[in-house]
Amino acid sequence: MPELPEVETVRRGLAPVMEGARIVRVEQRRANLRMPFPGRFVERLEGASVTALSRRAKYLLVDLSTGEVLIAHLGMSGSFRIRLPEAETTPGEFHIPRDRSAAHDHVVFHVEGPGAPAGTTVTYNDPRRFGFMDLVGRGDLTAHPSLVGLGIEPLGNELSGDLLAKLFEGKAAPLKAALLDQRLLAGLGNIYVCEALWRAGLAPTLPAGETVTKAGRPSKRLGVLAGAIRAVLEEAVAAGGSSLRDHRQTDGELGYFQHAFAVYDREGEPCARPTCSGVVARIVQSGRSTFHCPVCQR
Repeated sequence: MPELPEVETVRRGLAPVMEGARIVRVEQRRANLRMPFPGRFVERLEGASVTALSRRAKYLLVDLSTGEVLIAHLGMSGSFRIRLPEAETTPGEFHIPRDRSAAHDHVVFHVEGPGAPAGTTVTYNDPRRFGFMDLVGRGDLTAHPSLVGLGIEPLGNELSGDLLAKLFEGKAAPLKAALLDQRLLAGLGNIYVCEALWRAGLAPTLPAGETVTKAGRPSKRLGVLAGAIRAVLEEAVAAGGSSLRDHRQTDGELGYFQHAFAVYDREGEPCARPTCSGVVARIVQSGRSTFHCPVCQR
């Protein structure tokens, strides 16, 4: 499933075309994706203008002039494809090329605006149909079942060692599980948690509460972890994502952050830390593969 950097890359790719544009026409080509489309989906979208395009965790949020917000989730294989009169692009970066078959084009937005000349379309393609779209009033957005209870944005200004100490205090769950808990940190996924833990030199199996002092203060390494999380996400966004599985940018290009992985999917390879003689190992935590260096991550 695309993680925060991939979704942010898609948002940035869509924004120049969609923000300020009017949705002239919508083609809804099936009744449902993972869930049914909301009632009067096409009617509620047609004629509306896009006032802003944002992201919350792994969800794209399209603010409309009608006062409603279109919530879109890419699921496992969803992507958006932009067709301008002179070219076609796909924002995002994924290891396996994104599907371009019209058979899997489920929603087509015909838009016109400052960055969208007449004839521009934005198409949602999803072979597995694990994504979804919903419409909700802006005032009801935070109460939406998919968004309610989400934790802080790891790219926001709140993230710090002090905040992580508050979130982790007294928790016996492994550090990796705590970082993946969307109620604590919203949008972090398996790939970037593995990378951030390696950068901070912290074992994924370490009980989260042990990173907090008895006085409730963050250990020194917890402050390093906060910086590592932010750095790995920012670098991944700058690189256009990780090109894992099905992720592709809106311009059709693949992401390149996977070339900078230190541990993820590198089982059996030497640790990338110059001062370490360890070898990357793979363990399974809660059904997911965790890649780490058992020598320098403690």
